[in-house]
Amino acid sequence: MLSHRFERGVLVLTVREDPGIGGRAELSSEIVAFLQAHRPSPVLVVIEEAAATPATASAVLRAHRQCGAWGVLMSAATASSAVRRLLEASADVGGARLAVHQSLDTAINATYGEAA
Repeated sequence: MLSHRFERGVLVLTVREDPGIGGRAELSSEIVAFLQAHRPSPVLVVIEEAAATPATASAVLRAHRQCGAWGVLMSAATASSAVRRLLEASADVGGARLAVHQSLDTAINATYGEAA
């Protein structure tokens, strides 16, 4: 469901499939485990088309709250305008806004630039 790699100092997590309502907590926990292992590296969560659902957005937002508590920069990228809107609508965590992007290249450049 979740893969990872580093690109330009950014931890890139890719969500490949919909976790469903029952899998939201598990996906969020997996994201948080990567965050904890690799902090303070900035994180980009890429949501592929098959995973572009409200359940995935919910899991990403839950993980983002933990990022805010740790002071870790987190961004998201998805081609789905509906999921981007969901993320943007609920992404403000005490000043640590979740940056949401449409394309992977733009997201990596922006995340890398903000972390530098």
